[in-house]
Amino acid sequence: MPTAADLGAVTLTLKLASVTTLVLLLLGTPLAWWLARTRSAWKGPIGAMVALPLVLPPSVLGFYFLVSMGPNGPLGALTQWLGLGLLPFTFAGLVVGSVVYSMPFVVQPIQNAFEAIGEPALEAAATLRASPLDTFFSVVLPLARPGYLTAIVMGFAHTVGEFGVVLMIGGNIPDKTRVISVQIYDHVEALEYTQAHWLAAGMVVFSFLVLLALYALNPTGRRR
Repeated sequence: MPTAADLGAVTLTLKLASVTTLVLLLLGTPLAWWLARTRSAWKGPIGAMVALPLVLPPSVLGFYFLVSMGPNGPLGALTQWLGLGLLPFTFAGLVVGSVVYSMPFVVQPIQNAFEAIGEPALEAAATLRASPLDTFFSVVLPLARPGYLTAIVMGFAHTVGEFGVVLMIGGNIPDKTRVISVQIYDHVEALEYTQAHWLAAGMVVFSFLVLLALYALNPTGRRR
């Protein structure tokens, strides 16, 4: 049966995934809109930066986060100057690392949804004298709903499955930075295979349900 430490890891992981997904929706929406609409020469480099976590090893990303957010790093110096202290080995540090690591899984589906919206819909709103903000909330967001559903599901699930980044940034502090993936690693390292099976099997079921929900919420993509 799951132990108290296992349940603590599950609770912390769900909290981290929820906060990360919310932050990514707030930050990713304007970024995705800009990437979908701009003709700037910066679109390529910025789009590549957003997608970088897809190909970069998580341990590499986590290492550079740890260095930059440490006492001698630029982000560490900034957070100390702001009176926030150091972010490594804290929940806030996990959120920062998770936001960057899961960013392509949120930004890209939203960007694709924005790009699929044709100009006639925006032009029709403009002819009705709708302001850009009103057009975005009344026309763009409803049409981009499938992309947002995909982004929410994928961003949440990807954060739940993190290991390398959270281990490098957060370490292994019970009820503070120890998430499910780290807890499974601890059980395997201690040869506690029964406890590891409980959590690992739960992750398998969760992953299957995520993919099932993704197909159910996006029937158009399924037909394609």
